[in-house]
Order: sequence, then structure tokens, then C-alpha cells
Amino acid sequence: AGDTGQGARAWIKQILNQDMAFQHIKVIYPTAPARPYTPMKGALSTVWFDRYKISNDCPEHTETIDSMCHGLTDLINDEIKSGITKNRILIGGFSMGGGMAMHLAYRFHRDVAGVFALSSFLNKESAVYQALKRNEGDLPELFQCHGTADELIHYSWGEETNKMLKSLGVPTSLHTFPNLNHELSKTEIEELKTWIMKKLPIEVAKTN
Repeated sequence: AGDTGQGARAWIKQILNQDMAFQHIKVIYPTAPARPYTPMKGALSTVWFDRYKISNDCPEHTETIDSMCHGLTDLINDEIKSGITKNRILIGGFSMGGGMAMHLAYRFHRDVAGVFALSSFLNKESAVYQALKRNEGDLPELFQCHGTADELIHYSWGEETNKMLKSLGVPTSLHTFPNLNHELSKTEIEELKTWIMKKLPIEVAKTN
């Protein structure tokens, strides 16, 4: 919470010593709007949605989550208008951004290529779980990463989210990083890049 798209990009660049760039994939780092954030005593912060508290054991702040899903749907639609097909779009993020990505994909955009969530979780009674209980058809694959030493978003919350989604039919993997706190590591980003390339391979022009 509190970072911007540019901040996230700079952070990844610092870890990799280069931009996370692909020859054939455009990477977009959106910034959340500034809103009062309850865990920070109502101070303004760039967060994707509000939380009653940082815990998996309380209701979701559905109003802010849903309004953000609408805003981010506009972003997806802009890409589609520019000629990108939906099955060539991946949605993901770190911490709250990963939670946002899971809401966006599994509730509203089940035809994207995949979802990634780094150091993220969903609340126990999440609207995502409710939506998946009514699921028909294929779901995008989830690539989840979490550090075992995370003091903000407990590893067990990420693990529970993964198990729950798996039980509801989401093809998912959970990559565990020992001694990693609420942060990103180079190995993790390298693994993410490999997964991204697997989900969005370079399209070879078909010759007749």
C-alpha cells in the first residue's frame, strides 16, 4: 500500500538491475487512486481498496474493491481496443495488487491468460470464493509467491488462499521463499518472468 506504478517499476528494476521487459509483451504499471486507508487511521494512501484491518479474518471492503474492478476493467478494455486479445493479457500484482488481480480476474475477467499474486491473500469469506462457487468452465492459472518470513501478510494466509482457490477449480501453484519478508526477491521475479513467457509465448507467424 502507498506505492505507485512508477515506484513498483523502479523497485523491480533495482532488484533485477534492469527493467522487467519482454520483446513481445507490454508491461503496464497502473497506480491506485489515493483514498483514506483505515489501517493507517484514515490517512490518504494510494491503495487499491480499503480494509477494515490487515487480516484474513474480517469482511472485505467490497464497495472500494468493486469500484476499482470497474476502473481496471476500463484499462483492460483500452488494451483490447488497441488490438490485444483478451487471452494475451495477464493480470497480477504485489501484496494488495495481487488481491486486486484475483478479484478482477476470477470475478470479472475469467478469459485472461493468467493471474499472478506476490505476497497476497484473500479474506476468508472473499467475494472471489463466492463467485467461484458458481463457476462454469475454464479458469485462468494462478502463479502465487510468498515469503515464509512475511510479517505483514502471513505466509499461512497466502497458503490458505491458494488451497481455497485450488479447491474451487483454479489451476494454481504456490512458490515458497524461505526467509523472505514482505518484499520481492530476484529469484522470485526471475521465476515470474519464466512463467510470463510460458503463458504468453512469442506468436510465430503462420506460413502457408
